[in-house]
Amino acid sequence: MQIPIERKPLRMYGDASRVIGRFFWAGKDRAYQLIDRVINLDDQETHDTLMRTLRDFARRHRNTIGIYRRHLNAALERVPEQREKVLLLSEEKQALIGAYFTHEYSIESAAFFNPSVVPALDQTGLERGQMRIVMSMRAVGEGHTSSIEFRNIVLDRENNPIAEPTNQFVGLAERIFYSQYTKEAFSKRTQERDEIDQEIFNMLIEDLPDNFNHRELYERYWKLWNQYGEDSRERDQLNHLMTVADRYYELQFSLDTDISERVLYPMIDFEMKGMEDARFLQFVNDDGSKIYYGTYTAYNGSQIRPMIIETEDFYTFTIRPVYGDAAVNKNHAIFPRKINGHYYVLCRIDGINNYIIKSDRLQVWDDAVKISEPKFPWQLYQVGNCGAPLETEKGWLVITHGVGPMRRYCLGAMLLDLEDPSIVLGQLEEPLLSPMDDEREGYVPNVVYSCGSIIHNGEVFIPYGISDEAARFATVNLEMLLDTLLGNGKE
Repeated sequence: MQIPIERKPLRMYGDASRVIGRFFWAGKDRAYQLIDRVINLDDQETHDTLMRTLRDFARRHRNTIGIYRRHLNAALERVPEQREKVLLLSEEKQALIGAYFTHEYSIESAAFFNPSVVPALDQTGLERGQMRIVMSMRAVGEGHTSSIEFRNIVLDRENNPIAEPTNQFVGLAERIFYSQYTKEAFSKRTQERDEIDQEIFNMLIEDLPDNFNHRELYERYWKLWNQYGEDSRERDQLNHLMTVADRYYELQFSLDTDISERVLYPMIDFEMKGMEDARFLQFVNDDGSKIYYGTYTAYNGSQIRPMIIETEDFYTFTIRPVYGDAAVNKNHAIFPRKINGHYYVLCRIDGINNYIIKSDRLQVWDDAVKISEPKFPWQLYQVGNCGAPLETEKGWLVITHGVGPMRRYCLGAMLLDLEDPSIVLGQLEEPLLSPMDDEREGYVPNVVYSCGSIIHNGEVFIPYGISDEAARFATVNLEMLLDTLLGNGKE
């Protein structure tokens, strides 16, 4: 049975004019030469060059001088021998040096797709039946580097999406805090935990310097982790120890920025080639408080790794690592609350089938259980989820995707048991949403794909990417969808 689905007229495309000021680095030798050349400019040449640069670029960035200062500091971190003499220079000369270590990067120029949506914190100024939602998007620029952007959208009573205006500026976080550790402090925090294996702990930190960062710690963990077998006590201990180092970095955006200005751009080696397909959700804690999580795939050019974003307000973001045998591959999506005291996560650890993880700790994913596999012709290549499950009275509703002939991506749905979500109550035999003729052309043809939906006004509101070119929106009657899923019966 084909379920009626309503496509909304709004389409949202990338805008190549939205640029960030990105740090530019061509190596130490070039940096030394460049800094000396700028130092040798006389004051008038310095002033004229800086003013001309600001005239050309200041209207394209919120705080151009601030960007130059940040990139000057980034350069001096790489050539510390130059720091003392550079800091004695005039402010104009320092700013100009920073300008030479800056270039513009058009974050949406190649592709703009794969949205997810969550209810916004701010629901003021709306009429009855309306809802403001935050939409995340995967934006791709030169070199196929992916970042995460945001938009505010208002749904009216009929769930028609109205996009709020997009700010002309876009930029990186104002403050970035990278996690640093000392052996003494790390040991003290570790000893506060129960059942620590001292031998494993010593092996983890013995080859690290007295002061180390999360990348160094993770590389040591990964080397040891690969020496032990699945379900081994040693791996469990390593995972337990690593949850002490619970974050990679934290980002803070200025309170005077619009949400459309804030971009999460790769900041560490693990994600240097992209932050892909963020699946955001609003998580309800046991005490009723709420927080936003997002899972995404970090890509370094050769390897992928699942990660967690945490935010309370979309101004401050904490990037957290995950550990365990199931912390591999793509398609991880967190359930929006604990079930019987446990976290649950959907995943696709083998690239083909849908799995589920039950865990006592959000950052440790082990013992994945297969719950569905390619079954129908439209999805025989692979299946996966399209974002966090949606809680209904009849079960956990999961929007899914499947890949068929000619790598054509379609959306489907399945229903999981509320108390034991490893039980599949039903799934659609036919696609819920397939690429129409006017949705087939783009960066990656013949694809519709979503990273997270919501339920509003008795309908499932589904944002979806079309051929990695743009975002569209569709709705389906919730009751009809659930009845169809339950009519199909258990798998």
